[in-house]
Amino acid sequence: MKEDAWKWILDNESKIIEASDKIWNFAELGLVEHKSSQLLAHLLEENGFKVQMGVADMPTAFVASWGSGGPIIGLQGEYDALPGLSQKVSTKREPLIEGAPGHGCGHNIHGMTALSAAIAVKVALENSGVKGTIRFYGTPAEENYSGKMFMVRDGYYDDVDAVISHHPGSHNYAGIGSSLAVNSVKFHFHGVSSHAAYTPFLGKSALDALELMNTGVNFMREHIIQEARIHYVIEDGGMQPNVVPPYARSWYYIRAPEREQVLQLSEWIGKIADGADLMARTTHEMEFIEGCYNVLPNKALSDIVTANMREVGVPEYSAEDMKFAEGLSETVSKEDKIEELRLGKRPGWQDLLETHIDTDIMDPWDEDFVWPGSTDVGDVSWVAPTMEFTTATYVLGTGAHSWQVVACSGAGIGHKSLLFAAKTMAGSAIDLLTKPDLLKRTQDEFETRKAGRKYVSPVGKDIKPPLEIARKAAGLEE
Repeated sequence: MKEDAWKWILDNESKIIEASDKIWNFAELGLVEHKSSQLLAHLLEENGFKVQMGVADMPTAFVASWGSGGPIIGLQGEYDALPGLSQKVSTKREPLIEGAPGHGCGHNIHGMTALSAAIAVKVALENSGVKGTIRFYGTPAEENYSGKMFMVRDGYYDDVDAVISHHPGSHNYAGIGSSLAVNSVKFHFHGVSSHAAYTPFLGKSALDALELMNTGVNFMREHIIQEARIHYVIEDGGMQPNVVPPYARSWYYIRAPEREQVLQLSEWIGKIADGADLMARTTHEMEFIEGCYNVLPNKALSDIVTANMREVGVPEYSAEDMKFAEGLSETVSKEDKIEELRLGKRPGWQDLLETHIDTDIMDPWDEDFVWPGSTDVGDVSWVAPTMEFTTATYVLGTGAHSWQVVACSGAGIGHKSLLFAAKTMAGSAIDLLTKPDLLKRTQDEFETRKAGRKYVSPVGKDIKPPLEIARKAAGLEE
């Protein structure tokens, strides 16, 4: 079965790369990935999948299924880009369109990895007559609005037996670390406008309240757990200096290793906002944008993925690939490369200082490590055994969310990472579909790690995905 799946990927390499490059060029922001999601959905329909578009109140979210009965194996694909990172496939900073979005996290590859694997597994199941269901989850807005959180809340993962994702990265490994849970919230302060020089005593400054709140939060940082992260921007601070601002708005991300810790910090910050109102004589409301859980790791799934990576074997890079990697490496200082490698804690990182692409397939090294970012993969991992593995797509030393990653994601090294990951994902899904003992091991570990805790969605049923905010952020206001 694996040979059938891998042959389909081999026979369709050019089509897979072409579709990935189209999504790379679309470079659409979260919740407005209309071209990208339609392209993926159309390819799945062409290959016999039944597609349900617009799930969980998100026009660009969809679920595609093929097969019947159990087990049901889910493969996740993302396709949202990041603002301001437009970039040519070049070893120097050259935007395609100045200020436009770009795939600075490689999600053009992310979506096509899962799609390619899903179709390849479908072909293998057809040829073998083995029963089971392969399901593709088209998940928008991972970068900013946690699309999977809404899909999990609305029950689209309730019956899946295991889920696999692939994310472009710097190394080839199936990590077993966790992540930070997060709340994304906006604080809207309301005061009274007045002439700032002539009648300031008649004004109540919403900006004063916002800045007092931010000051309180910055003093709070000394007394929170070391692993927590709190960061904010001021989105609206008034119009001009001689008018007391009647309205001001800030946007906060509140992160911690466990969901309950995020809730505790959020409550504390809410009280600081209340105190700011008392000092500035203002009022405010808090708008919940989105939130997500920390990732629940699964070593059994990691073992399956690692074995399949080794069975497939790392890509062979051309002289052109290596010349491109060397050119990009020159945009990163040696000091920055050392810090990026040190942060990743990969065993033997010191030996990679003169290396451009990591070609080793590593055993996971991050047990009990909490990575400082957040992802809505965490929500999925609390309702089904889940693994998101990485393959070497970025040149070593280049951090995610950078123009260098955009370049890599549209280049030959990105294409090879995509095909390697698609074969790995297909092989892993086939193992889960055909080896009940492996699937049971993942599910037993899932229950053990939950330790009796239950997933409670960060958002109530009354909260809808922030489509209007997303459209404004993408400059698509009607």
